[in-house]
Amino acid sequence: MPATAATIAAPGHRNEDHFAIGPDWAFVLDGATAPAGVDSGCVHDVVWLVRRLGGALAELLTTSDDALTDVLAEAIDRVRRAHADTCDLTNPNSPSSTVTLLRLRDQAEHLVLADSPLVLDVDGEVRPIVDGRIDRLPSYTREAVADLRNSRDGFWVASTVPEAAHHAVTGTTPPFRRAALLTDGASRHVDHFALTDWPGLLDLLDAEGPASLLAEVRQAETDGTPPRRAKHHDDATVIHWTP
Repeated sequence: MPATAATIAAPGHRNEDHFAIGPDWAFVLDGATAPAGVDSGCVHDVVWLVRRLGGALAELLTTSDDALTDVLAEAIDRVRRAHADTCDLTNPNSPSSTVTLLRLRDQAEHLVLADSPLVLDVDGEVRPIVDGRIDRLPSYTREAVADLRNSRDGFWVASTVPEAAHHAVTGTTPPFRRAALLTDGASRHVDHFALTDWPGLLDLLDAEGPASLLAEVRQAETDGTPPRRAKHHDDATVIHWTP
């Protein structure tokens, strides 16, 4: 499985992204912390969450042939049980994460939960697979986002509700030529700064690798304006997979 990856933290902060690559699978996670001053109900930080969730996913993807939605639901449930005795799991501001999974068997299976896109090149057609629900909320006040998180009228993330896995964007395609799994700190190369388009992003990864893409994003962050409702500098992770 020829796959390479790079990740960088926002300057001065711990990296709240996480990724893993296995024999026939890969995933990226982008953790989300409650805003400053908001009680999350949890004694753990988002780094704890993404590492726990990543460990559970890696084990299940290695040992299970279950559907990706079931794999993710079980991983979320394992994390939920790990802090059920210490934390308020009913708090809507509990630490959470995006999830983007790709598994290659006879077909390529994908799962995208929240705003970490997947880009596939299938028979020369470049297909971005995006869960855009967080960009269509009726309000972005702290209270509204908390109420809409993990709800049918809002958006879904991996946190304390295993059901969220079954609301992910999923599908299968023929085996791909190239793939990129990106957290939104990396995808802003295309969807905010417009440094290239999705085919151009794959071409850049082919030619120069993941570290070069992240360097271009960091430079654009320094020179430009941050995305709406986003940090000026964000953690950024990309996996480039060419079977």
